[in-house]
Amino acid sequence: MTDNPLLFAWNTPFGAPPFSQIKLEHFRPAFDAAIAQWRTEIAAIKSDPAPPSFDNTILALERAGRTLDRIERVFFHLVGIASSDEIEAIQLEIQPRLARENADVMLDEALFARVDAVHRGLASSGIDEEARRLVERRHLEFKRAGAGLADAKKQRLAKIAERLAGLGATFGQNVLGDEKAFLLLLESEADLAGLPASAVAAAARAAEERGHAGKWAITLSRSSVEPFLQFSARRDLREKVWRAFVTRGAGGGERDNAAVMSEIVALRAELAGILGYATFADFKLADTMAGAPPAALDLMNRVWTPARVAALDEADALQKMIAEEGGNFDLKPWDWRYYAEKRRQALHDFDESAIRAHLPLDNVIAAAFDVAHRLFALTFEERFDVDLPHADARAFEVKDADGRHVALFIGDYFARPEKHSGAWMSALRDQHRLDGDVKPIIINVVNAARGGEGAPALLSHDEARTLFHEFGHALHGMLSDVTYPYLSGTNVARDFVELPSQLYEHWLDRPEVLSKFARHYATGEPIADDLIARMTRARAYGQAHTTVEFLASAFTDMQAHGLGNADGVDVAALQEAELQRLGMPAAIVARHAAPHFQHVFSGDGYSAGYYSYLWSEVLDADAFEAFVESGDVFDPTLAERLKRFIYSAGGTKPPEALWQAFRGREPDVGALLRKRGFAA
Repeated sequence: MTDNPLLFAWNTPFGAPPFSQIKLEHFRPAFDAAIAQWRTEIAAIKSDPAPPSFDNTILALERAGRTLDRIERVFFHLVGIASSDEIEAIQLEIQPRLARENADVMLDEALFARVDAVHRGLASSGIDEEARRLVERRHLEFKRAGAGLADAKKQRLAKIAERLAGLGATFGQNVLGDEKAFLLLLESEADLAGLPASAVAAAARAAEERGHAGKWAITLSRSSVEPFLQFSARRDLREKVWRAFVTRGAGGGERDNAAVMSEIVALRAELAGILGYATFADFKLADTMAGAPPAALDLMNRVWTPARVAALDEADALQKMIAEEGGNFDLKPWDWRYYAEKRRQALHDFDESAIRAHLPLDNVIAAAFDVAHRLFALTFEERFDVDLPHADARAFEVKDADGRHVALFIGDYFARPEKHSGAWMSALRDQHRLDGDVKPIIINVVNAARGGEGAPALLSHDEARTLFHEFGHALHGMLSDVTYPYLSGTNVARDFVELPSQLYEHWLDRPEVLSKFARHYATGEPIADDLIARMTRARAYGQAHTTVEFLASAFTDMQAHGLGNADGVDVAALQEAELQRLGMPAAIVARHAAPHFQHVFSGDGYSAGYYSYLWSEVLDADAFEAFVESGDVFDPTLAERLKRFIYSAGGTKPPEALWQAFRGREPDVGALLRKRGFAA
C-alpha cells in the first residue's frame, strides 16, 4: 500500500484527488486501512482518561475518520459517473460494510456516554453558539441511531443499516442496468418526423458513440427521452420509448426491483418501530422543518387539489386537439408532451425548440456564473491543471471580490452510458475552519445530450433550469462559512436543503440574464425581447402536469413510509392504489414509478422526504418575491442577507431561525400557489 494514492496527502492543485493515479484496485485496501484507522481513533476517544469535554469528545469526533471520509467521497463519485461491473462489485461489498461500521460507532455505549455527558453539561460549558449547535446535532444523531437502547435492539438496528445499504446499491444498479440495455435506433428520415434539428443532431451523436454511425439513437437519459416525447410525430415510437422509460427497474427479470423495494420499506418500518416511532415517515420528519407527516401532507393536498383540476381541464383540451386533427384514440401518457407542446405553441406562439437554439450549454454555464458574480461577487477562472475524474469534466477556481480563493468547482455535464441518470451536487471536500481554513471542492453532475458533430449541446428550458438548480446547491457548498465540518454547506434539514437550489432557478428566467446569455448557437444573435415575453407568458403552461406528476411520486413516498408494518408490501401496487385514491388523471403518470424511484430507494436521503422539494418551493417562491418587491432582483442588501443566512450558514442554526433572519417573517404558502399559477 506504499503506492496507494488514496492513503497519502495529495500534493495537487487545491489538494484535489489525483484521479488519473487512482485505480479501482486501490479502493479495497484503502478502505481496509482507513476503517482500521477510524476504529483506532474512536477507541482513543473512548479510552481517554480525562473527563468528557467538548475538545476531547466532540471535536475529536469531528477529526476522526477523515481518511475514510475522503476515500468514500472519491469512490461514490466514481460510482455515479463511471460505473462498471468492477466498481459495482466493490460497491455491493463496501456499502453495507460502511453502514455496519458507522452503526457500530453510533451504537457504542461508551462513546455515547461521553457525548451525552458533554450534552448534559452544555449550560455550564462556556462554548459559543456554533459549538453548542454542534453538540446538540451530534447528540441527536446518536439518539436517532439508537444509542441508549438495549443491546438486542442495537444489534438489530446495525443489521438493518447494513442490509439497507446493500439493497440501496442493488436498486440503483438495477435501474442503471436497464438504462444501459435500451437503445432505440432510428434508421430512416421517417423515424425522425417532428424532431427539431437539435434533437436530430443529439440522436446522431448518441448513435455514433454507441457504434451506429449514420443512424440516430434514443437512450433512456431524460435529456434524450423528454425531447423525443415532446416533438416526435411517430406515436408508435413515442410509446416504445415511454414504456421503456417508465418500466426501468421493473419487468420481472433479474433487474426487477419489486423484492428490493418491499424489503427496504419493511426494514425501514421496523427501524422506526425500534426507535419508538409509529412509522418511518414519523421518524424521518421529526428532524425537519415540517416536523411530522401531517404538516407535509397538508401542503401536498393543498397544492394537489387545484393542480388536479387544472390537469383534467388540460387533458380535455388535448383530447379535443387530437379529435380536431382526426385522431381516433384516447390521450395517453406518451401523447401528453407532444400535444401539450403543440397547444403551447398555439396558445402562446412559443416553440420550445426556439428557446433551445438560444441555450447552448456553455452560455448557460456562463449565465449561472454571472448571476453568482452579480449576487455574491464571485468570479470563476477555468483551470487546466486539475486532475479530473473524467475527460468531460471541467474545473474552475472560485474567488471572492478581493481575489481570495473560495472553492474549486468541477462540472461534469454530458450524458454517458456508464453515468447514472439525473443531476446532482456533491462535495469532494467540505468547507470548515476546524484545523486551518479548509476550502471546499464541489462537483455538479448533469446529463445533457451532446450536440451533433461540431455543434454545441443545446439545452431545453427545463434542462437549463436543472443546471441552475444544481449550481444553487453548489453555491450552498462553496459559500459555506462555518467552523465545523458536521455543520458545513448542505448539512441542513432535508426540507430546507432545496431552498438555495430552487431559489437560484428564478434568475435564469430574468430578462436581465436571458438578454445577455441566451444567444443563438449558430448566429450569436441575442434572444429577442418578444421571445422572452412569449416564454414568460408560456412559463405557467404545463405547471399542472408537472405538479401532478411530482405529487404522485411524493404521495407514494409518504404512503409507503407511513406504514407501521410493511412486511410483504408490494410497493408498485401500493403506488397504483394511491394514485387511484388521488384520482390521478389517466394520461399522466408519476414522475418516478416506484421501481426506478432512486431518490427514495437508492439511498436514504429522500426517503419519506420527496415532499421536501415542494416544502422548499414555498420558501424559494417567497424568497424571490422579496427580490421582485425590492425592484432589483440583484438588490445588494438582500443578496448579502441571502448569502449570510441561507448560503453561508450551513447547519449552524435551526432552519426556521435562518429563514426568519433572511425574510423577517413566516413563509407565505400563497407565494408557491402564485408561482405555479394556482392562486385565485
